[in-house]
Amino acid sequence: MRRGGGRHEKADFKYLKPLIKYLGKNKVPLFIAILFSILGTIFTIIGPTYVSKISDLIRQGVVGEVEVIDISSITKTGIMLIAFYVTAWILSYFQAYLMNIVTQKTSFGLRNDISTKINVLPLKFFDTNLIGDILSRVVNDVDSIANTLHQSVGNLFHSATQFIGCMILMFSINWVLTLVALASAVIGFVLMIILTKFSQKYFSAMQKELGQLNGHDEEIYAGHNVVKAYNAEEYEGKRFDAINARFKFVNFRAHFIGGIMQPIMGFSGNLGYVAVCIVGAAMVASGQITFGVVVAFMMYIRMFSQPLQQFGQVFTQLQSCAAASKRVFAFLEETELENDSDKPALIPEGTAKGDIEFRNVKFGYNEDKIIIKNFSATAGAGKKVAIVGPTGAGKTTMVNLLMRFYETNEGSIFIDGHDTKDMSRAEVHSLFGMVLQDTWLFEGTFKENIKYNKDVSDEDIIRAAKMAGIHHFIMTMPQGYDTVLDEEANVSAGQKQLITIARAMVEDAPFLILDEATSSVDTRTEQLIQDAMDKLMSGRTSFIIAHRLSTIRNADLILVMKDGDIIEHGSHDELIAQNGFYADLYNSQFDQID
Repeated sequence: MRRGGGRHEKADFKYLKPLIKYLGKNKVPLFIAILFSILGTIFTIIGPTYVSKISDLIRQGVVGEVEVIDISSITKTGIMLIAFYVTAWILSYFQAYLMNIVTQKTSFGLRNDISTKINVLPLKFFDTNLIGDILSRVVNDVDSIANTLHQSVGNLFHSATQFIGCMILMFSINWVLTLVALASAVIGFVLMIILTKFSQKYFSAMQKELGQLNGHDEEIYAGHNVVKAYNAEEYEGKRFDAINARFKFVNFRAHFIGGIMQPIMGFSGNLGYVAVCIVGAAMVASGQITFGVVVAFMMYIRMFSQPLQQFGQVFTQLQSCAAASKRVFAFLEETELENDSDKPALIPEGTAKGDIEFRNVKFGYNEDKIIIKNFSATAGAGKKVAIVGPTGAGKTTMVNLLMRFYETNEGSIFIDGHDTKDMSRAEVHSLFGMVLQDTWLFEGTFKENIKYNKDVSDEDIIRAAKMAGIHHFIMTMPQGYDTVLDEEANVSAGQKQLITIARAMVEDAPFLILDEATSSVDTRTEQLIQDAMDKLMSGRTSFIIAHRLSTIRNADLILVMKDGDIIEHGSHDELIAQNGFYADLYNSQFDQID
């Protein structure tokens, strides 16, 4: 597994580019939402000009410039002002509604693409990445993107429109007061740019450390029994604290620096407000402007300062979004398995003979470290082939190559005379039933787990369960085969293994792979499974990986592997008679019992 360190990668807004392209899939509602945001803002910023007119009409009556205050004009202007604000509210509502649609479609699409991507990635990717970190990209990083889209995109265009619109109207009213207001804004923008550049690396590190934290949690929860058995709670607690401390550090720095932006922009807005009040009062006293102009500017300066504060908040959110976008799209750009779905089926369903040949196979997980050096073997149709050897000899690796989970560096594997490289992976997989040492069951009924991805009758499911020796146990459950397998279902490790064996029986594939299939059951159950396996393997070419050599004595061919090479082969009796490596392995198991 690959562990993350404390290295802080620099985040950059360039990682928002693929997200912007992705948003193009929802460009119609996005465009309408942006348009509504701009129009709503325009209706809002027009308001102060009408307030200015009302203020001047009232002032004229108060100071005696006119005999009677023009109530009719004030009422008409007020109604117009209300109409503008109501229109702005309606547009703002629909803008938020449309942005919610865009956000949900985008996050839905991202999760779909990630789910699809997972199914086309090579196993090597999962061997070198924490599962929890991958899940963090699906959940936390996509959520971060969705939250930013929902909260920031509309605000960004609203703030930009309000900022630009206010400047245009302010310049049209009085350029001197506008320059006074802009001077304070420049101070805030300069400080915001500096802080943004400084805080970017912490937002990137925050998403990375969150992935590491999720990876650690997933790993420990999956193995909590081992943690308890070894009294390792304190040790794992320290490991968690170390990762959590790194996350706390970068999270605090990112949000502390990002959080400063909004107060700074608020301060610059208030500074401009004070400056406009002082300069505006002096200009009214000198007769350069009317009182209504100052009132309008008071409103504009408030409206002008709002987007400055929102810019600070939006830039903070965009930094987090850029870091999350980098992780999500880096995952989506990972090298995929070659698409071979267009390859024609070489072995039509039901016509497999059952011959398999390994011819001069060489393989290494890294090209500079070959672990399968020159493997050649032939398994005739219907034969039981056992692969034995010490840990690390390459037994499971051979199965991975046979299933095309990995590709050979050199050499070929033939099924009924066809090179597996000329077959699609889906066709290869359909030819094999597998029972692995590590059981995998999902939260569903016994029936659903046994018939997994197969359209079979209930009779076939019951028959397979009886052959696997799990039928009686299932019938003792409250709803029988319709009982849901979850935390409340008291199913032992051995019983879970029996369910996966029944699943392989339902598969009814011409080839079988049994990787320590009886490792989790007791001796009596092992014998029952062994009898069922003999029936299951009848007429099928079977590959059996076993450490307990007593379970493969009846194999037609035993391949003895060591350091990636076959050093001995033959039946059990033949290998015992040779008194070689296999005989030593076999006898050592009984010596250990004695």
